[in-house]
Amino acid sequence: MTNYWMGVACAQHALAGRDNGFAQLGHGKKSAVSGLNKGDWIVYYSPREKIDGGDPVQAFTTIGQITSDKPYQVDQSMGFHPHRVNVDYLLNVTPASIRPLLEELELTKGRGGSWGIVMRGAKRKLIEADFRKIAARMGVSVSL
Repeated sequence: MTNYWMGVACAQHALAGRDNGFAQLGHGKKSAVSGLNKGDWIVYYSPREKIDGGDPVQAFTTIGQITSDKPYQVDQSMGFHPHRVNVDYLLNVTPASIRPLLEELELTKGRGGSWGIVMRGAKRKLIEADFRKIAARMGVSVSL
């Protein structure tokens, strides 16, 4: 069974993951990537440009399919050993603003100005219909 996930990360980190073919969630916590299985799909929502702020982005920035059999740990730098999964990212995508989707997605529909609360945390499971709507807004068709 294929699952659909939304990871939350600043655009800088989401794009670094895309460029290097991995997903890392929750500051590298194993528990954050443990539920991601080979064949699952992930889309990243980026609230801001950088982890320490920067300009607001509020858009879905990357999308891809998990290719790892299980999470693995890497030695990134200075004793930081994050857990990751490999992802085959779709490269010809257009970032999709969340605003036009707010009343289309089950995730955010009817929440008014409180929609941001569901966009917090390392990851969130999405229903297939929401994932397809996001992918379409990003200008891609995914084989689900």
